[in-house]
Amino acid sequence: MLDIIQKDKELLTYLNNLGSESWDFLWLSITNQMSWIPLFVFIIYLVFKTFGWKRGGFALLFMILLVAFSDQFTNLIKNSSERLRPNNDPEIKYFLRTLINPQSYSFMSGHATTSTFFTVFVVLLLKDQYKYIYAILLFPIVFSYSRMYLGVHFPIDIAVGIAVGIIFGNLYFLLFKKVEKRLFT
Repeated sequence: MLDIIQKDKELLTYLNNLGSESWDFLWLSITNQMSWIPLFVFIIYLVFKTFGWKRGGFALLFMILLVAFSDQFTNLIKNSSERLRPNNDPEIKYFLRTLINPQSYSFMSGHATTSTFFTVFVVLLLKDQYKYIYAILLFPIVFSYSRMYLGVHFPIDIAVGIAVGIIFGNLYFLLFKKVEKRLFT
């Protein structure tokens, strides 16, 4: 297990040090949830366009609950595992380029989990109506990578967050379809 943790630290140090000052502004913007508001507005537009006000409103409520659940779940895992963030890890923090300094725990990445969970759900929701909806899968990949670029998450934090997001997105979509069927049939 220690070997995996050591390799995780080495990989993060390598990836993080690929960054440069000329790219820092871009990655700081990418990691900021507010930068993605146009994408979220576009998704909400597609949901209402596809399902109308009643079913679209229901889908939007489900998305809001998804984000709230994911946030609380990742905080539970972070507070249970208590893994230091790279920027706070005394073994490697001086070898990293850190541009922000969060103090919460690292494992698992809330950015990776929630963005993947949300995106997988949206893709499953809209894939039959929009063949290019799969393009939004770039969002959690880029968003998640930004956390390593900034030195605040390890690759394992990101990988597990993405895996959990994929599983939750699929399960949540099944729940959505069951509840939707009861309410709208």
